[in-house]
Amino acid sequence: MMEPLYVEGNGLLHRIPAPYKLIVLLAAGAGLFLVHRLDGLAAAFAIAALLVVLARAGGGAVWRHMRGLVPILAVVGACTWYFDGWPRAAEVLLRVGALVALALAVTLTTRTSDLIRVCEQTLYPLERLGWVDAGRVALALALTLRFIPEIWRNYQDIREAQAARGLSRNAFALTVPLLVRTLKRAEEVADAIDARGG
Repeated sequence: MMEPLYVEGNGLLHRIPAPYKLIVLLAAGAGLFLVHRLDGLAAAFAIAALLVVLARAGGGAVWRHMRGLVPILAVVGACTWYFDGWPRAAEVLLRVGALVALALAVTLTTRTSDLIRVCEQTLYPLERLGWVDAGRVALALALTLRFIPEIWRNYQDIREAQAARGLSRNAFALTVPLLVRTLKRAEEVADAIDARGG
C-alpha cells in the first residue's frame, strides 16, 4: 500500500503504537474546543508544531502537505475577523492550526496500514453485532487516504497543463477537468469497495 504521508524514522513518535496516538489525537481534538483563552490555544499550537518537527519530515515536505490549506485558513481568518473581531479570528485559527498540526504529526509518523488496522479492530465489536462490515469500512478508509494525495497531484498536473495553454488564470478551465477526474476516481473507489463487500 502507498504511504502518501508517512515518513520513515525511528524517533519517539514513530515508536508509539498507532492506537495510543489516535486516542490522544481524539482527546486533544475534543479538548481544544473547550479552550477559549488565546494563551492556552497558542500553547497547544506550539506543542502541536513541535510534534511535527519531531516527526522529522523536513520543512519542504510539511509545506507541500500544508500549502493547499493556507488560502482556506486565510479566508476563514479574514471572514471571522470581519464579523467577530480579531480575538475570535485568532482563536479559530489557533484551534484549527493545532488540530491540523496534531493530525499531521500522527500521519507523518504512522503507517497507513497501521491506521487501517486500528480502524478495523475498533469496529470489530460492531461487526459482531451485525451493524457494520469492519473490513469494508477499513478498506474505504484506506482508499480514501490513498485518494487524497491523488487529487492534489491531479490538481498540479491540470494547473501546469492549463498554464502551458495560457489558461492559468481561468478557474473554470482548472476546476472542470479536476472535478471530472475526481468523480471518475471516486466511482472507481466505490466499485472497489463494492467488490470487496461482494
